[in-house]
Amino acid sequence: MTSMSRWAARSAAAFALVVVAALPAAAASGGGGGSSGGGGSSGMPAEQVCKKGLVWSKSLERCVKPQSGSLSDGELTEQGRALALAGHYENALIVLDAVGNKHDATVLTYIGYSHRKMGDVDTGIRFYKQALAIEPGNLNTREYLGEGYASAGRIEEAKAELATLEKLCGSRTCEQYEDLSNFIETGHE
Repeated sequence: MTSMSRWAARSAAAFALVVVAALPAAAASGGGGGSSGGGGSSGMPAEQVCKKGLVWSKSLERCVKPQSGSLSDGELTEQGRALALAGHYENALIVLDAVGNKHDATVLTYIGYSHRKMGDVDTGIRFYKQALAIEPGNLNTREYLGEGYASAGRIEEAKAELATLEKLCGSRTCEQYEDLSNFIETGHE
């Protein structure tokens, strides 16, 4: 190996160590963000840093088991939502299951979302309906329920959710209305 290639190899190894060492700091700072719903004040980066079944504890600055009491319900809800929106549905369900107060529209919405995205549309719809019983004006839940109906071939019910979104938004230009309208037209997001 020439001295130049040894230098390049050492530089690459040092860079890799810096990146690996920075992962916990990135997780603590919130990392990512983006439109996928990851990041934010929970300290959970958009990309999943912890192994499946673990969540980031901002106060401990390490991954921990998601148990009610180890993190606040708010932190668990935020991380569960971020995991669901990032496509980590099974882990989202583990985290959301640890939330102490299951009578919360956001918790129920993202439990439903994760089930629907994993192919269990009927279970997803049941959770969306529970969430809407608590918070009938939740735009995201209405959108996801409409997508669930459309996925199940229940187009008239999906269109009814679209009409409800138009009323709640006051127009056809809110994001949830546009997303559901597109989903009904194309059959996918």
